[in-house]
Amino acid sequence: MTYRVVYGDELILSADDRSQPETAQSETFSTEFEALSRARELLDNAEASTVSVCDTVGNVLSGVRLHLKLERCSD
Repeated sequence: MTYRVVYGDELILSADDRSQPETAQSETFSTEFEALSRARELLDNAEASTVSVCDTVGNVLSGVRLHLKLERCSD
């Protein structure tokens, strides 16, 4: 399964809308660990104010859910 990290200062994603604004950037990773590591890096370094992690099935982690997942993975 592949994972996509989508980020940008003005990124707005909803579970029903898979499109991304032109200002958003994305990177693709082959493992969840790599994608979550990149998401953590983006948030920790304040490179982007909004970050989402999406998988090929259509699951999207963002906001509080993403922060909780990152906390759980760091323990």
